[in-house]
Amino acid sequence: MAMNQFRNPTAITADRSVQIHSSAVVDPSAEIDYGVVVGPGAVVGPEVKIGSESWIGPHVVLDGRLTIGAKNRIFPGACLGLEPQDLKYRGAPTEVVIGDGNTIRECVTINRATGEGEQTRIGDQNLLMAYCHLGHNCELGNGIVMSNGIQVAGHVLIEDRAVIGGCLGIHQFVHIGRLAMVGGMTRVDRDVPPYSLVEGHPGRLRGLNRVGLKRSGMDKHAGCELQELQEIWMLLFRSDHVIAKGLELANQRQLMPAAKHLCAFMEASIRKGRRGPMPAIASIN
Repeated sequence: MAMNQFRNPTAITADRSVQIHSSAVVDPSAEIDYGVVVGPGAVVGPEVKIGSESWIGPHVVLDGRLTIGAKNRIFPGACLGLEPQDLKYRGAPTEVVIGDGNTIRECVTINRATGEGEQTRIGDQNLLMAYCHLGHNCELGNGIVMSNGIQVAGHVLIEDRAVIGGCLGIHQFVHIGRLAMVGGMTRVDRDVPPYSLVEGHPGRLRGLNRVGLKRSGMDKHAGCELQELQEIWMLLFRSDHVIAKGLELANQRQLMPAAKHLCAFMEASIRKGRRGPMPAIASIN
């Protein structure tokens, strides 16, 4: 393994060998794939696996049962894979599993799960900005953007391509749906339906996340689907019907994928044991 000193976060050697800075501490049992760069002062524990062409920045701490996929960029001060901040934790062999192509910025913390055999999971191509915290048993999908200073409690699920504004907390067991947009400093203590825009303290549904939907191409390639999604959203959140009745009426139709996913999310959200969806405000999107 090359022991060169370096500072370029994209410094992959021509022979695709591993580069470990002379001041880094890497346990010999750690599994490190080709093209990995480990920066000054980084610490890599014995049960860590790092996928190919990942960059581990200065003073990053990787420990515990931690699997990191390929082409991830982990910036200075991040601490990944440490034991959960949960009084119920009794030393069980739990894990953090991270996919490919993620950017994890300065001082992000991601904790292992609590119960034996459980995992904290992160998908692919996510951006976690500085000072974010992911608690035990969280699960993130793909293409998610989390702004600076987001504190995520345990057992939170965030679906693909959600965008979450900065300086906010997310209550344990909350689910945030696909392509949802959460405004900065929102108090997120209830489920956030897919495709929705929420903000406020406490958080309230404002309407559809039209900017996110346009960026996804739904308005250009599936205009009828977007129109149907708007109709179903209004039925569920702005009609005189309670949500259960709105779902009953919506499911009488042959729904396209987006509206079908929204209804399935809401059916799960109102079940006993879930936190339930955020209420909507009176204004119309």
